[in-house]
Amino acid sequence: MPLNRILAVTLAFGLCATGAFAQNLRVGLQEDPDVLDPDQSRTFVGRIVYASLCDKLVDITPGLEIVPMLATGWEWSGDGLTLTMKLREGVTFHDGTPFNAAAVVANIDRSQNLPESRRKSEVKSITSTVAVDDMTVAFTVAKPDATLIAQFADRAGMMLSPTAATAAGADLGLNPVCSGPFKFKERVAQDRIVLEKYDGYYNAAAIHFDTITFLPIPDTTVRLANLRAGDLDMLERLAATDAPSVMKDSGLTLERATSLGYQGITINVGNGERANTPIGMDARVRRALSLSIDRDVINQVVFEGAFAPGNQPFPPTSPWYNAAFPVPARDVAAAKALLAEAGHADGITVEVQVANNPVQTQLMQVIQSMAAEAGIKIEITAKEFATLLKDQTAGAFNASQIGWSGRVDPDGNIHGFMTTGAGLNDAHYSNPEVDRLLDAARVSTETAKRKESYDAALAILQDEGSIIYLYHQVWIWALSNKVKGFVAYPDGMIRLQGVSF
Repeated sequence: MPLNRILAVTLAFGLCATGAFAQNLRVGLQEDPDVLDPDQSRTFVGRIVYASLCDKLVDITPGLEIVPMLATGWEWSGDGLTLTMKLREGVTFHDGTPFNAAAVVANIDRSQNLPESRRKSEVKSITSTVAVDDMTVAFTVAKPDATLIAQFADRAGMMLSPTAATAAGADLGLNPVCSGPFKFKERVAQDRIVLEKYDGYYNAAAIHFDTITFLPIPDTTVRLANLRAGDLDMLERLAATDAPSVMKDSGLTLERATSLGYQGITINVGNGERANTPIGMDARVRRALSLSIDRDVINQVVFEGAFAPGNQPFPPTSPWYNAAFPVPARDVAAAKALLAEAGHADGITVEVQVANNPVQTQLMQVIQSMAAEAGIKIEITAKEFATLLKDQTAGAFNASQIGWSGRVDPDGNIHGFMTTGAGLNDAHYSNPEVDRLLDAARVSTETAKRKESYDAALAILQDEGSIIYLYHQVWIWALSNKVKGFVAYPDGMIRLQGVSF
């Protein structure tokens, strides 16, 4: 054999022996996730990581059908008060302990009773969780809950190792132990999260990467430059303004899906001393800010028309949208009149915190310019996203430009944000009638009755709510064209079953 051929074969063997051909997928994230504990976390990017780390009881299809995952089947009792689920056999957590009915019981108990849990409102309706046998679990609810199955398609349905959760308590996020296709390896804050393939995964044949590295890169321009340079294999939330250039790039692929969520400005109306501002204490001032904003101009200037202007937690295309309140046209005169009526004819100042990425910063700069014409001076404070969330939770904010990725069931877009004491209600908005209406929407299984409740709640929230809705985005992913098999989902998650190089 020629010498150069021998050297080539030897080198190839050495590379394989040292793992040089390991398949590592590198994903660019727009932010660094918060704590990696499904019970405590709240970030969208955290859910992207969970899609590879933590399997759920059920999942969704791209068409928003709920399908089996860790639960293989389920049925409600005739009175709608008991949900019985059959569980997938042969599943283990990343620490080798078995997934079974007892594990589900422990997970629901943790979601309901861990002091730091943000899932309490999502599983509030469950009065008992019982292991019928090793692979069958029954949930009893106080009254029918139309939202429960959809809750199990998200963080409330993510299963953690009870052994690890008991040992770690509230610190589980430092080393999360789930049952997904990849297990936790390491995390360096603001730098990377690394997961490695879990060989014991029940559907391991569908997983083609040895590791996934999630890299938070807030700057959308830098994120795309990294993809083009080959330092990333894919990125989530490509800037709409970059979509045309990606579509022309022969080395890249673009995928889209209309989101279930929204972007808006959350106003602190009751969370500590920072709520004691004109905009926090007076709904007329909040309406004035809303009227000063031209949502169509935002969509064209910031997003090149790619997104949908919005003024509700549901997009105008949703069957849950309240058509009695269409997206309002900008009305500076009306905004000034409301400010004067509220006793602020000389104007007000509002500090708005925003995530430190170029797109959200540009968005707030456009709004800043519009609001100024109505006498509302906006002071923009840019923060790292996890810090923004921490401050928002603690009440250390006047207003916050933030969004929500959306949920399959409409309850997931409104109940947790607008009912008294709910886990995502950082504004501390409270209205007993809104509580009653949104609780009623949870109970009914009739679409028409649920719609009536949502419409009535939205009529109140249009006047006094704590969120000024701005637009509904379209998820846009950019991928190296060596990545094959990726499917875009409306929830914005990155599911890696069947994806390969």
